[in-house]
Amino acid sequence: MSEEKKNSIEENLAELEKITADMESGQLTLEESLKAFERGVQLIRESNEVLGEAEKKIRILTEGTETP
Repeated sequence: MSEEKKNSIEENLAELEKITADMESGQLTLEESLKAFERGVQLIRESNEVLGEAEKKIRILTEGTETP
């Protein structure tokens, strides 16, 4: 199984903004809208995964550094 390179959060957000604008324009067919929506969901899942990993790293790095 090949490892697919994931985009950065910023790249995902830029693509999501474009997808949103395209869908809001009303110029997409139903099929195109469904494909765009599906891509948007994929981008959100990838972004959430990256953010979750970052959050775990931050917790590890800040563990024990909190002051009462």
